[in-house]
Amino acid sequence: MLIFDAHLDMAWNAVEWNRNLELECTAIREHEKHYPDIVPGDCTVSYPAMRRGRLGICVYTLLPRLHRKDKALTFYQSRESGHAAALGQLAYYRAMCRKGILREIPDRATLKSHYDLWKTAIAKKPDDISGDPALGFLLSMEGASPILCPGQVEQWFEWGLRIVGPTHYGPNEYGHGTGSQGGLTADGRKLLKEMDRVGMLLDATHLADESFWEALDIYHGPVLASHHNCRSLVPGDRQLADDQIKALIARGAVIGAAFDSWMIKPGFKKYVTPPEEVTMSMIVDHIDHICQLAGNANHSGIGTDLDGGYGREQSPGDLDTIADVARMAELLDKRGYSKDDIEKIMSRNFVEFFLRSLR
Repeated sequence: MLIFDAHLDMAWNAVEWNRNLELECTAIREHEKHYPDIVPGDCTVSYPAMRRGRLGICVYTLLPRLHRKDKALTFYQSRESGHAAALGQLAYYRAMCRKGILREIPDRATLKSHYDLWKTAIAKKPDDISGDPALGFLLSMEGASPILCPGQVEQWFEWGLRIVGPTHYGPNEYGHGTGSQGGLTADGRKLLKEMDRVGMLLDATHLADESFWEALDIYHGPVLASHHNCRSLVPGDRQLADDQIKALIARGAVIGAAFDSWMIKPGFKKYVTPPEEVTMSMIVDHIDHICQLAGNANHSGIGTDLDGGYGREQSPGDLDTIADVARMAELLDKRGYSKDDIEKIMSRNFVEFFLRSLR
């Protein structure tokens, strides 16, 4: 079955952490076991693993993490450095496209043709990945600081950027993100208006509550939540409250279920809680909660974030690599979801959202 993953930080891993994502996860782990203090967890994501799991269409990010104003020295210390790093990550994706490993999806027509290619390949050879197409991706930015001013949105659109999450962790120049409190800045409001004008899509993930509600009021275009779980199941501002979920549903959004264990199970502590205490069936709890609020399965999807600065130590214990995400179909089936609804959650909801939203 085709899987659409709405959030992966592939270039961040390849460029910032010097990972060769063309290798199997086992080979990456073997290399990185000598450097436990400098790598982002026990690798679960690589291109071969994605091909085995048939994650044929995904959203890949530009993620040059900037210094947080509320924290000590962290990552890039200037927006200009972050801007340059984002362009470097973009260059990595383009290099992978030239090798035929990836295919960039900038518009509706390309998405439709790529989706059809994957559906045909899987139908012809359900158990043989050798003839599958390239891995397709839409380009997103997690934390908009590399956009140096709202007036640069159009330039980034020309460079291929299609989705923007204005904030990440903490406050930035455009608003407040996870772990901070506050609304959008004046530039943040201008940013959203420019995004609306040029056709850039809004990812509501990581917006602090006040910034979230302001963004939905100011921005009138298509909205998604690429990687979010439910606050009613796991308390904390990184999750979506029920009123936020309902507001996103009313806007036609799709919400991608995240696979980071602390977002799945209350009280999970990295390197303390055994990974086996979290299972992929618990992710179905979050998906089901959204479906119950919606009254249907039209607004739930997958947004694993499995390469977002952690690995097996902070992933469900029954997941070895991203290829295992395919088992979510079986888990949804056990919960009584129909074949059609399972296909929606695994890929079709996000595909149809982007077919509606891209130009």
